[in-house]
Amino acid sequence: MTSPDAGNTQAEPFNGRLALLLAMAMFVLVVDTSIMNVSISAVVKDINSTVSGLQSAIALEALVSAAFILIGGKIGDLIGRKRAYVIGLVCYAVGAVAMTLAQSLLPIIIFWAVVGGLGASLLLPAMQSLIHGNFEGAAQKRVYALVGASAAIAAAVGPLLGGFITTFLSWRVAFMLETVIIAVVLSGIKLVQDVPFVGTRSLDIVGSVLSIVGMGGIVLGILVWQEGGESVAALLAVGGVGLGGLIYWLVRRKRHDKAALLDPDLFQSKAFRFGATGQMLQQVALGGTMIVLPIYLQMVLGYNAMQAGLSIAPLSLTMFAVAMLAGKRAGARRPASLIRWGFLLLIVGLVVLIPIVPRAESGWWLLLPLVIAGCGLGLLVSQLNNYTLSPISDERVSEAASVNSASGSFGLSLGLAFAGGIMLASLSSIFIGMATSSTVLAPDQQQQVSRSLEQDAQVMSDAQLEELLAGQTEEVRNEIIRINTDARPLALQIALVVPILAGLAGLFTSFLMIRLPDPKPSGAGESTVLG
Repeated sequence: MTSPDAGNTQAEPFNGRLALLLAMAMFVLVVDTSIMNVSISAVVKDINSTVSGLQSAIALEALVSAAFILIGGKIGDLIGRKRAYVIGLVCYAVGAVAMTLAQSLLPIIIFWAVVGGLGASLLLPAMQSLIHGNFEGAAQKRVYALVGASAAIAAAVGPLLGGFITTFLSWRVAFMLETVIIAVVLSGIKLVQDVPFVGTRSLDIVGSVLSIVGMGGIVLGILVWQEGGESVAALLAVGGVGLGGLIYWLVRRKRHDKAALLDPDLFQSKAFRFGATGQMLQQVALGGTMIVLPIYLQMVLGYNAMQAGLSIAPLSLTMFAVAMLAGKRAGARRPASLIRWGFLLLIVGLVVLIPIVPRAESGWWLLLPLVIAGCGLGLLVSQLNNYTLSPISDERVSEAASVNSASGSFGLSLGLAFAGGIMLASLSSIFIGMATSSTVLAPDQQQQVSRSLEQDAQVMSDAQLEELLAGQTEEVRNEIIRINTDARPLALQIALVVPILAGLAGLFTSFLMIRLPDPKPSGAGESTVLG
């Protein structure tokens, strides 16, 4: 809820500098993972790691953000939203500095994935509350539009920016520039007025632990499976029990009128439930697509980071353009209808990609399907947040935004981990099958291939594979390279099924949205959720 003092801001002129600094903070938040995705091969080479190891770090960062974001929102309530905002930015700066200096995978996991993920969990809900507290009316709408556009711009230019800097300078320079942007944002922190929290100040320890165990267990299970580890079923079961226990705990605390991590009455709104679900599914599709395409372009077509960024640009640029256009020109069109068209176009674009993958000779082959998928994602970006949060009262909007952000972060981590895991598992299975049926490889060589892939399956370019096979005969080298060339597109096609299934689930959800009346914005005289 807006503080009493905030009412004075109505007569003040629009604070454009503060709005710009908030947009810059969101830009860094989004562009960070985009740069990491497009720079995978360069990072792997420089720190002597593996593609699967970097995939795990990327997925872990999204997982930590999702697992702690509800707690991060509550911590912001207790220590102050402005302080949480600052701490979140500092954590992100620590992660960026660690990437700039990293010589191995370990500091990337600790500082970029874990510390940076914790920073995001504090930053997102605090930013939502600070926008509400520092701007009102038309000014508030302008800032939300600017921050949303900033996220879209970051998604659009992230692959290009990361690819350009990685190719002509170094991926380390890209992360150093993130640190500079954060320093600029922090330099204007005096412009931010804190937003006092008027609700209960009790911390639900049990609910917090259950949320971490639930979301963490599920994604950790997928990560362990991706790495070929054991106890995957046990981890997934722990995650499922944790989420089930969280639901039970929240309902029980509400029944006894005690403070809870989250008010379960928030989910009484069907629009909120469907909107948060759509947000999660959109992020599953986006995460799965953005982890598969850079690997395909760099490891199959042999592109460098710059070429990969340029090839993916049609997806992100179209997403940005359509999001801006739909936000201004939606008119009387129903938000649910635009969401339905968004998921439909996303599915069409991804399905068209599948037969192109084994035939493509350059990134230009991907242009049309990426533009189609980008149009779909642009429609979703322009509508889902507003659809989800509009029926929520001002008193609960920060809490609702935390849930919505958690859904998105959880979906992104699932998309990244699941698509990456499916791709590597498929590659291993297909490669072993082809090697076993080969008439060129001897039985002992076939067994050696199987053992190597069972221990560490990863997508490799032909050039990388030739280096590993330097001691083999020319006939064996040619056969293994042939198998690698045939197996990679098949594995990538199978991995694309993950974002396609997420799109289909989102399309089904959109039909449920169509059956509901359009949600009414919270305000005087209008029905709200938890108002």
